[in-house]
Amino acid sequence: MKTTGTSVGFGARLALTLLAGTALIASSSAALAQAKDNRIELQWWHAMTGALNDRVNEVADGFNKGQDKYKIVAVNKGSYPETLTAAMAAFRAGKGPHVVQVFEVGTGTMMASRAAIKPVYELMAQNGYKFDPGSYISAVTGYYSTSDGKMLSFPFNSSTPVMYYNKDAFEKAGLNPNQPPKTWQEMDGVVRKLKASGSTCPFQSNWQTWIQLENFSALHNVPFASKSNGFDGFDTVLQFNSPLHVRHITTLSNWMKEGLMTYGGRKNEPNAKFVSGECAIHMESSAGYATFARGAKFKWGISMLPYYSDVAGAPQNSIIGGASLWVLAKHKAEEYKGVAQFFDYLAATESQVAWHKATGYLPITPMSYEATKAQGFYAANPGTDTSVQQMMLKPPTANSKGLRLGNFVQIRDVMDEELEAVWSGKKSPKEALDTAVERGNRLLRQFERDNKRS
Repeated sequence: MKTTGTSVGFGARLALTLLAGTALIASSSAALAQAKDNRIELQWWHAMTGALNDRVNEVADGFNKGQDKYKIVAVNKGSYPETLTAAMAAFRAGKGPHVVQVFEVGTGTMMASRAAIKPVYELMAQNGYKFDPGSYISAVTGYYSTSDGKMLSFPFNSSTPVMYYNKDAFEKAGLNPNQPPKTWQEMDGVVRKLKASGSTCPFQSNWQTWIQLENFSALHNVPFASKSNGFDGFDTVLQFNSPLHVRHITTLSNWMKEGLMTYGGRKNEPNAKFVSGECAIHMESSAGYATFARGAKFKWGISMLPYYSDVAGAPQNSIIGGASLWVLAKHKAEEYKGVAQFFDYLAATESQVAWHKATGYLPITPMSYEATKAQGFYAANPGTDTSVQQMMLKPPTANSKGLRLGNFVQIRDVMDEELEAVWSGKKSPKEALDTAVERGNRLLRQFERDNKRS
């Protein structure tokens, strides 16, 4: 009994020792986790979904693993308009994120909300980081800068529309798969041959207002709106009902009637028809590259947007889409130091190259473009530099550096509605564009009243 008792006592002591060791290990792990959780959290609200959401998470993880003081928390808040609305509502409630991704058409709204933002040029200077707008592609920096060149937001996912085309469909139609049409005049003959070869969808376009009106204006160096497309003041008026605009929408309307063009939605819903091989020519953001590279089972190419060859000065340069990162006001100085460090991380050439390769978004600095080229990416993936070449065709003009219009989200809805009336045969192109301009100008005047300059 004594031996047994001794044995039991030893076993109990051993169990207690093991339990104590386990508790110590658990305590240490908890302490490490707590130490990690004690990093200063920086909220980054964004609108990226699907594969792009994964890429955003990778960007945040890369920054978080590279230092131990700050933790970027990337949070998807829905669509671009939903993200902007949520951020502004949270700011008014005193709970705004540190960084919010705002699409390019929200730039005017953000600039008018000066009390809600901390300009990026101030953020970087105050925290000792070099931030030279001259090191970025001018067509990108101009969009997010003041008239005297001070950048208010940080360019992140900048894109521009390009033309994708199905090389297999071209070969079937007897067209050269390595010579896509460069002009709208050439496009007319190409879509007719594609239809004759059996294509039920020779041509389609995503984002019809961005590509067929906004970028169309820039590429032909004609004003979309007065006052340098809104850069020179709120008292601007829309001008996308010029004879050239009417001519273009008339061309597309006639193609619709003849079965040479199809309409699949306002945003990027038409992508599926290109991936499936149904549509032969497809205009979409350069950021569509990742989707098509993953899903298309046919040979396809990328080329610049077409232009009317009889318009003097065309092609000029296209303008950007995508979004930039805005820093909201009323956060602590230490938190702003972390945001500045994060932006410095994003600006690094290796970060820019990785983002560009994975997504198709523009490399926003000439240095990152050259680095991507030197690595052989463009040679191995022909056409992936098309967006950069198109953006840098010529120095931006007052008509091609971008758009800065208030209530532009609502104005785009108006343009979509009026274009859809054309495609359905309810309105003529001139009537629809005139009406869109009239309705849009009312929205501009409302914005002007709501945001009187001090």
